[in-house]
Amino acid sequence: MKIGILLTVNEYTVDPANLARKAEQLGFESIWLPDHAVMPVHSETPLPETQPGKGQIPEVYYHMCDPFVAMAIAAGATTKLKVATGVCLVPERNPLLTANELATLDHFSDGRVLFGIGAGWLKEESEILGADFPHRWTQTREYIAAMRELWTKEEASFEGKYVKFPPVKLYPKPAQKGGPPVLIGSKDKNALKWVARWGDGWCPIFVTPAAMKVELGKLREECAKAGTDFSRLDITIFKRSLRGDRAAVQSGLREYEDAGTHRFVIAMIGERLTAANYAAELERLAALYV
Repeated sequence: MKIGILLTVNEYTVDPANLARKAEQLGFESIWLPDHAVMPVHSETPLPETQPGKGQIPEVYYHMCDPFVAMAIAAGATTKLKVATGVCLVPERNPLLTANELATLDHFSDGRVLFGIGAGWLKEESEILGADFPHRWTQTREYIAAMRELWTKEEASFEGKYVKFPPVKLYPKPAQKGGPPVLIGSKDKNALKWVARWGDGWCPIFVTPAAMKVELGKLREECAKAGTDFSRLDITIFKRSLRGDRAAVQSGLREYEDAGTHRFVIAMIGERLTAANYAAELERLAALYV
């Protein structure tokens, strides 16, 4: 089982370079960074079940660095560690610029980028950043299709509802053939269809091993319907923690592995890994998970 960590990096935490170096030294496979460029001070959108708090946006959401910049710093400080978005809110970003940022990072990191994606849950945030909130997943699918054209063709053009451009050139190309793998982070009723049809993997949050086994059975069926290969998919679970000592944690990891999961990402949103405590906390986690 590959072990990753999802963290918030900001003005009061450890910097991405030291964080990444320590994580790599301890054997973690990947670090994942969330994406909220700006957050509205006032909103009426209720928090989904996957978010902490009741009715109010947690303060940590106002303190999130740009994931691509932090991923670049982390990649530059390491040689093996994968750097990932957990997750990038695709319809809130210009797809051509995003394609170039990811291609550049993947090229210079020798193919260490994982592109975890979402479409956003906060209506007010989405609208501020130009997303079509009611149709954000349709917009996301189109943006990803446009990015893949840019990543794989010498001259790319696109004609869609949300993005249109004449023949253009985008370089450098990603190191990974086809571009960084697109891992869809959603539990929407249509999420498994999206994964089967145009995703490279699935990275849901807070799914139990039993539920994961059931959902992956459904995903296998969706792949059969779509004529795509289930075995190519990268399956990740985000979860806050597994309880108990190392034996208990390793047993929990085996349950996820037996269900068909390839990667367990410890979701540490809101926990303060500062310059003073990050090394000890990563060592503690490594002793349990790695």
